[in-house]
Amino acid sequence: MAHFEASSIVPAPAGDVYAWHARPGAFERLRPPWSHVEVVERQGTIESGHVRLRFRIGPFSFDWLAEHYAGVPGTEFRDRLIHGPLPRWEHVHRFLPLDAASCRMQDEITYEFPRFAAGLPAVVRKYFAERQLLPLFAYRHRIVRHDLAVHRKLSQQPLHFVVTGASGLVGSALCPFLTTGGHTVTRLVRRPSAGEDELFWDPASDRLDDLPRAPLDVVVHLAGANIAAGRWTPARKAEITASRVEATRNLSTALARLDRKPRVLVCASAIGFYGDRGSEALDEDAPAGRGFLAEVCQAWEKATAPAAAAGIRVVNLRIGVVLTPGGGALAQMLPLFRLGLGGRIGGGQQYVSWIALDDLLAVILHCGATETLRGPVNAVAPAAVTNAELVRVLARILGRPALLPAPAIGLRLFLGEMAEELLLSSTRVWPRRLLETGFQFQYGELKSALRHLLGATYVPLEQAQRTGV
Repeated sequence: MAHFEASSIVPAPAGDVYAWHARPGAFERLRPPWSHVEVVERQGTIESGHVRLRFRIGPFSFDWLAEHYAGVPGTEFRDRLIHGPLPRWEHVHRFLPLDAASCRMQDEITYEFPRFAAGLPAVVRKYFAERQLLPLFAYRHRIVRHDLAVHRKLSQQPLHFVVTGASGLVGSALCPFLTTGGHTVTRLVRRPSAGEDELFWDPASDRLDDLPRAPLDVVVHLAGANIAAGRWTPARKAEITASRVEATRNLSTALARLDRKPRVLVCASAIGFYGDRGSEALDEDAPAGRGFLAEVCQAWEKATAPAAAAGIRVVNLRIGVVLTPGGGALAQMLPLFRLGLGGRIGGGQQYVSWIALDDLLAVILHCGATETLRGPVNAVAPAAVTNAELVRVLARILGRPALLPAPAIGLRLFLGEMAEELLLSSTRVWPRRLLETGFQFQYGELKSALRHLLGATYVPLEQAQRTGV
């Protein structure tokens, strides 16, 4: 039998912290981005119900069926393993008031190792258990603290969000971030809708007949073809352009015709707007650059004109390289770096303007809630780095060498124009408008961002005890 306990102080009332966990999307927010877990089925509540999860480890997968039982609303909830890889797992989540504005969040777990591990020395079992549990619960506690603080600052009342691209890298994280904050989210999907919170949307049409009659506060438009999914052939470039420009124009036209228009349209754009600019510091007033991406971004932003003309506040969010091991550039880098086969791209002196996924979610909420923001907004951390610095920091956190550069000539040969604009161009962007409107980055420094995203820090765990392992 083994026991694990982790706790930290959360600067929020115990009832608020409990309510956050009880809302839809809590598990998705608490799932570390480095893990491969999906919710297969969920019924009931955290006081009484069950959830079936599917874990993937390499080519293998297994189900985890847990039962919620004996919950005490506002104070604690429990889950225990009904079917899964361990003989026993019981988890008590407690929220202990300290005063009117803070509480202690405490996780207590009692579990048994699988039979094949019974013959291993206790010190080995302890090592492997801690490698899994400590990063997991440190991450969960950080997320709870982060999200509660962001929502308390930015959204004093529930809002109704409509989100396109809800299944993408950013959208799949944004929706649970919003719902756990008490907001309502309607997803526009390009397939027959499967739930009460989904509506069918055809990006090729300017009709939105089935939107809810309830007032819409913020529309977040994230849909678009993946620009890094394949070599930029003429057909692929046409698809990328249409998925952004035509779809945005159609959506903006449809929103402009609504009798009850949303207050805000937050429309994704990209720092590709600026093109390859070397070490030049670029804020929102910098002119557009040259190249395919710069042309797409200019047309993309202009396509929101029908919404702006109808009186909808429009924010064109110029998003940088989104850092998360769940997808995008970082996910593509990690396999090679973990094998010690990573290195700089080309000369490594090109600037990378990046943003941690959790900060990007907060930026989107900030843009929806801040009435003075309209037009272009740079969604990047205030500390752009060179590719060589990114590689050095990532390798150090992983404890691996990074001595194998990717030659520019080879990238140009295999990827053509895409390599030139995505990998070798230099864009040093500054988030002036976010900072001027009081936005505070939680992960504005590369090292702290990567340590958070890769589970390499245990802050803010105040206490972590293990016995009997």
